[in-house]
Amino acid sequence: MLFETIDGLNIPKIGFGTYSFGGGMMANHSHDAKGLAGLRSALDLGYTHFDTAESYAAGHSEELIGRAVRESGIARDSLFITSKISPHHLGYDHVIKSCEGSLRRLDVEYLDLYLIHWPRPGMRLPETFRALNKLVADGKIRHLGVSNFDVKLLELSRGLSETGILTDQVPYSLGNRSYAKNGVLAYCQSKGMILTAYTPLDLGRFKSHKVAIAIAAAHSASVHQTALAWLVAQPCVIAIPMSHSPEHQRENLEAVDVHLTEAEINQLA
Repeated sequence: MLFETIDGLNIPKIGFGTYSFGGGMMANHSHDAKGLAGLRSALDLGYTHFDTAESYAAGHSEELIGRAVRESGIARDSLFITSKISPHHLGYDHVIKSCEGSLRRLDVEYLDLYLIHWPRPGMRLPETFRALNKLVADGKIRHLGVSNFDVKLLELSRGLSETGILTDQVPYSLGNRSYAKNGVLAYCQSKGMILTAYTPLDLGRFKSHKVAIAIAAAHSASVHQTALAWLVAQPCVIAIPMSHSPEHQRENLEAVDVHLTEAEINQLA
């Protein structure tokens, strides 16, 4: 396992995304067996960072993660669990209630990382962070972060958080460089913060990427592994790919063993 180290905290370079586990916008219990099988496989393979949100399957994603972790017997302190608060729950009381709901569904006493999932027009971030700071002080959250924030909002959030902002979780992949172009990547790297790349495989849209195909062949790796290796080779960047397939989960996790040369990284960039 390869880690990104920030202020003494080691976070796996490859984590596990859980969007679609348990349903879409609403819970779908008919897929529980598939979701639990995927989570058990990920735990067995050695994934330790699990990313979820209260909006994933209307909270059912969190319930499935909680069940899979309980049944695994893996110690809570060996895992890094991230969840997110929905943009329509950013008022003080709603923040507290949402966090308590996530803790209950996950069946844990604390979250390692809690993110504001999306910015919302008219949101009152001072009020939101007043609640988030209290949750940290009460021991229910260990680290704070945001998601889909631009540099202006990220800077504002850093000033409001009493314990700093650990990460900005944004879409970032070979095929989607928007948060590199808008300055968020460089900002995170300059401030010693993590950029967490979601949809790091861009739903496979880059599979015909000729440069990636050639580099993958040179390393006897898949194109997906090469795309992930390019991401995690960058300082302050981690990735959270998602898959129900044990084969693909293993492939994603082993992307850290694909060691790209500086020239190959530059070619892909």
